[in-house]
Amino acid sequence: MTDTTAPIFQVEDLNVRFDTPDGEVHAVRGINLEIKPGECLAVVGESGSGKSQTFLAAMGLLASNGKAEGSIKYRGQEILNLPPRKLNAVRGKSMTMIFQDPLTSLTPHMRVGDQLKEVLGVHMNLKGDAAEQRCVEWLERVRIPEAARRLKQFPHELSGGMRQRVMIAMAMLCEPDLLIADEPTTALDVTVQAQVLDIMDELKDETGAAIALITHDMGVVARMADRVQVMKHGEYVEGGEVYDIFNAPTHDYTKMLLDAMPRIDQPNKPGHETLPPREVKGEDKPILIADDVKVHFPVAVSEGLWPKRKPLKAVDGVSFDLKEGETFGIVGESGCGKSTLARAVLRLVPATAGAVSWIGKDLLAMGSREMRKSREDLQIVFQDPLASLNPRMTIGASIAEPMLTFRKSMKSAEREAEVKAMMERVGLDPNMINRYPHELSGGQNQRVGIARAMILKPKLVICDEAVSALDVSIQAQIIELLIGLQKDFGLSMLFISHDLSVVREISHRVMVLYLGRIVEMADRDAIYDDARHPYTKALISAVPIPDPEIEKNRERLKLAGDLPSPMDSRAQLRFMKSKLIDDPDAEQYRPKLIEVAPGHWVAEHDPAEAVLNADEEA
Repeated sequence: MTDTTAPIFQVEDLNVRFDTPDGEVHAVRGINLEIKPGECLAVVGESGSGKSQTFLAAMGLLASNGKAEGSIKYRGQEILNLPPRKLNAVRGKSMTMIFQDPLTSLTPHMRVGDQLKEVLGVHMNLKGDAAEQRCVEWLERVRIPEAARRLKQFPHELSGGMRQRVMIAMAMLCEPDLLIADEPTTALDVTVQAQVLDIMDELKDETGAAIALITHDMGVVARMADRVQVMKHGEYVEGGEVYDIFNAPTHDYTKMLLDAMPRIDQPNKPGHETLPPREVKGEDKPILIADDVKVHFPVAVSEGLWPKRKPLKAVDGVSFDLKEGETFGIVGESGCGKSTLARAVLRLVPATAGAVSWIGKDLLAMGSREMRKSREDLQIVFQDPLASLNPRMTIGASIAEPMLTFRKSMKSAEREAEVKAMMERVGLDPNMINRYPHELSGGQNQRVGIARAMILKPKLVICDEAVSALDVSIQAQIIELLIGLQKDFGLSMLFISHDLSVVREISHRVMVLYLGRIVEMADRDAIYDDARHPYTKALISAVPIPDPEIEKNRERLKLAGDLPSPMDSRAQLRFMKSKLIDDPDAEQYRPKLIEVAPGHWVAEHDPAEAVLNADEEA
């Protein structure tokens, strides 16, 4: 009989070190932990804290320059530094791991079914029809539709949420005792994240598996964890029951992590830089007006003997305006057209139709020379600062580059003084002016991107997922920086994000996009406190709140399945099936935007109950 009180997994005095050209890096410093059956332990900390290295050492997956010392036991058996052949008896069967990025964890040239069957063949000697049946059962268990058909597909043919569910199914195939989940939802949209967390929670209850959850998201911790260990610089600084950690944290680092988390139920937290009410000047006319903007991409579709080209309607008739000093939030899931819309406004991608008026001039009709002049007032901050900075240029040269184009008469000494002043304003040490991007952290590089966008004191800045790749404490600093810059310079912002809690902190008005169309648009408080469209309600409901009392007990509005293909004309009527023509090529009804309250626009839809019930039946 198995002892349910004995720990499944124990770590004692674990040290992990890496030999690097710059000397030894002591990544994990003498930590201890244990996990019991049916328990979820969350290991929380920011990038570089050593969270993942503990569990990679247990799985024998440390990099070649790493070495681990101490003790790691699975059910009382020492597994640290075991030879691969002996370790294989445990890992993959009794102890499995879900990684952050399923696309790099799945083999791209193998079908999903073959990868699942390989696990069963190695660990359970199960092959043929029996293996296929078990694979289908587990894909259905993690709520993948048309499971038998998915076995024949390759990873790239599945959405991000589906790939993550395949990874969970693969990890659970042999019904392990311990599931190690390393940032399993970081790359997912909020609705898909909610589905994946539900699945993990249900599997824990059904199979009694223990879960080690590695994450930096305190909202996910509040929802999933029984106990928490907080990690900083390779050491645990605090640990305990989840309610104690959230309600009475003792360490300053834990308090900082909790304070830094944006909360969808608290728009302006005490002690934070808050978004000022927008100052109305004069007639308060919009400075930017987008009118019926469409961006369609031709895509080859195989039908019958000959492929034909169909338009992918990435942005399909979006209209909005932006006033001086206003922040306009644009939210929606991946593939809804947020970034494409922003790039169309700046003419970084060609618009198929529509008009974009900037202070009375149509940007889409301008000649290239006139457009280049307008770009002085129009700037963008990208999601990945390392990818948008030239690695061969110093950060000082990158920040100064716009002045070389638009301020040609400036002398080099003046330029350097301007760059240093702007670096100081965005929280960078001016003495770092001659460093290269690879010498800076992610947060510092994002500040460089903001400094470069602000150096010309533009009137409009587009932030395209500018904080989504950052640790929560850095994210909070960047949001406060953007709010401060808006106060100082009176700039207008388009703030694009899939994180609705961040958008609530920084936006005056919010627009929700679904497959290239607006489903709701209103003032910030109206959207979050009085959402009318079922899609908006589901997005808000899916955002985890960093409070276990609230998070573990609240009911959620759920939309089943993944975002449908934008190539299917029926997808646009997911929320108005009463008008649907069941033909993927038919010209479908276009839901109209209705003003339900002053300034609050909502797309036509069937009653929310009908939408949610239809999704549950689907």
